[in-house]
Amino acid sequence: MNASAACKKLEEFFTPGFAGLISGLLFVTLLALLGLYIAENTWVQNMGLGPLTIAMVIGLLAGNSLFPPYAHRFIQGVVFSKSTLLRLGIILYGFRVSVQQVYDLGLSGIAIGLSIVVLTLTIALFLGKKLFKLDNETCLLIGAGSAICGAAAILATESITKAKAEKVSVAVATVVIFGTISMFVYPQLFPYLEMSPNEYGIYVGSTVHEVAQVVAAANAIGDQSTETAVVEKMFRVMLLVPFLFLLLILGKKTEANKQRTGVQNVTVPWFAVLFVLVIAINSTWPISVELTATVIKIDDFILAMAMTALGLSTNLKSLRHVGLKPFGLAGLLFLFLSLGGYLINLSLTKLL
Repeated sequence: MNASAACKKLEEFFTPGFAGLISGLLFVTLLALLGLYIAENTWVQNMGLGPLTIAMVIGLLAGNSLFPPYAHRFIQGVVFSKSTLLRLGIILYGFRVSVQQVYDLGLSGIAIGLSIVVLTLTIALFLGKKLFKLDNETCLLIGAGSAICGAAAILATESITKAKAEKVSVAVATVVIFGTISMFVYPQLFPYLEMSPNEYGIYVGSTVHEVAQVVAAANAIGDQSTETAVVEKMFRVMLLVPFLFLLLILGKKTEANKQRTGVQNVTVPWFAVLFVLVIAINSTWPISVELTATVIKIDDFILAMAMTALGLSTNLKSLRHVGLKPFGLAGLLFLFLSLGGYLINLSLTKLL
């Protein structure tokens, strides 16, 4: 086979169809692996930057430099990664949570987490629409990222709202900025909070955005705070499921009212159902620590691929039109989480 024939065969491989899907997945895989490698750096970990954030940044850089001329050759794999692989990643996220962990939090820990999630989402929608004049999708994405579990919640919300990649990227950026601030500020405040290490752990777990940021903020105080903080954070992760169902139902009702055709059938988000099923399996079946750790690593990789694909789909030029309003909303939510969340923690701990 001569050189021209070989080039033609290579060109045929990078074309739409099954081969295009595979080539796109390989491209996303390489970028995701690079993100995971960088995320293992000690300096990056100390900054509280998780693999999902790094993966999105790499996707953004590639998507706005090398990727556009070849987008038509890889687009099927990119779309598959930010849709199907995203849902698989959310399902496997359930292996991080167990009912026993939540039970160990006690009534006060559960009430604190539930109150903060509900209030944060409510404030995000109210202030986002009334004060900042933002659209529903942006409010929901920023609210979910702040209230529930950072980038993972934003991705799950996007799967329901079908928001544009630019809106998702901005929401993830707010999580990175204000979650990182929390990670550095909280340990400095600990001596003045009049909290035990366990109470501080619940405070961190109920108010900080990302799991990596929760670990960093709590670990500065000690192992007890860290363990409690992670469990409290996992309870917030569990609340992602009822949030997604409520979001879907309200969205369908709104659509039906606009079209004046009555209430439409609600499509069940099966990935959310399977997420609950995985939590149930993780809570009842004796799964080894080694196997769980392996599944979590696989899940990190799958979600990293989804975030990389999201970055590849985002045009940075379009972000210029977003302005500072989303960051203003996220900033107010950060103040509520840190200050209002502190008062909620103190009040409910004393009451319950």
